[in-house]
Amino acid sequence: MKKLSMNDVPKFLSSVGAAMDLFVPVRMTGATNWGVWDKEREVDLQTLKSVKSPKDVFFPQCQTMYTVSKGEDGFSIDPMKLTDQPFCVFGIRSCDVRALTVMDQVFLADPVDTFYKARREQAILVSLACHRPAQTCFCSVFGIDAAQCDGADVAMWMIGEELFLEGQTEKGNEFLGQFSELLSDTDDTASVEEEKESIRSITKKLPYSSLSLEGWGAGKTDEKFDDPNWQQLSDACLACGTCTFVCPTCQCYDIKDYDTGHGIQRYRCWDSCMYSDFTLMAAANNRTTQMQRYRQRFMHKLVYFPTNNNGMYMCVGCGRCVDRCPQALNIVKVIKTMDKGREEEKA
Repeated sequence: MKKLSMNDVPKFLSSVGAAMDLFVPVRMTGATNWGVWDKEREVDLQTLKSVKSPKDVFFPQCQTMYTVSKGEDGFSIDPMKLTDQPFCVFGIRSCDVRALTVMDQVFLADPVDTFYKARREQAILVSLACHRPAQTCFCSVFGIDAAQCDGADVAMWMIGEELFLEGQTEKGNEFLGQFSELLSDTDDTASVEEEKESIRSITKKLPYSSLSLEGWGAGKTDEKFDDPNWQQLSDACLACGTCTFVCPTCQCYDIKDYDTGHGIQRYRCWDSCMYSDFTLMAAANNRTTQMQRYRQRFMHKLVYFPTNNNGMYMCVGCGRCVDRCPQALNIVKVIKTMDKGREEEKA
């Protein structure tokens, strides 16, 4: 296990940033989001949840796919270069690491999304355990341990004025070895274990830690699709799409063309199933009401996706939609409302 003083974090990040692209949570205009490291930026490892997840690093909000140009010899199509150099995502939380495994089911299944695949293969994930999980967190409901980030290359804990780092993969150990001159060895596993137990103790006491998924999951389409609660839940929905844009697992996108004046850029950008023009075709839209669109979002997260992916839910309990939905119509409210209806039926 390695150790790094918080006072030496700027020097460490500077060294990593000089060797490869480095993505970190940065604080700008009063909010924390992910961005490329720069010595002028304020790195923020204290804020538990960034507004958006680091999904943007792997699946950019707007991404050019290829360009088309016309020359004397006809048209030429030039695909955008795939990521071919290692880069580091430093400080990613357990829920967001799990979110990437959810995204993998979509983008790495046939036909493989080569842009996403290249970035996943080159990424070095350095996780940061959640020292004090928030009231709106419920990752444990989906089997995620906020104290021990499975799936990251390096696990990291912030204890007092020090960071403890432990390699979890070959790639992670190579990363720690590459910057070993800035790290010191430690055998203080007791402090790390104490931190883990503290995090797990807090997690058990969170308001949504006992959220029940009974009645959800694979094969529950017939049971949930015609539930009358969908209408009542969706009545106040503004169709703003905030929930989809802050969600670390939403992956819907639209593809558009832009005329640059000397060629065409084909690009993709995030879209939202909550918008009335989502999947709009010449023959209109297959979901014509906000209730249908609202139902689609949560049925996808809690029923359709697990049905098609061996029981894996498309929610990781990060709580961003709980924090950001202006009408409090988040996934927790859906689960609790449906659960209440099921209990009333039993009674």
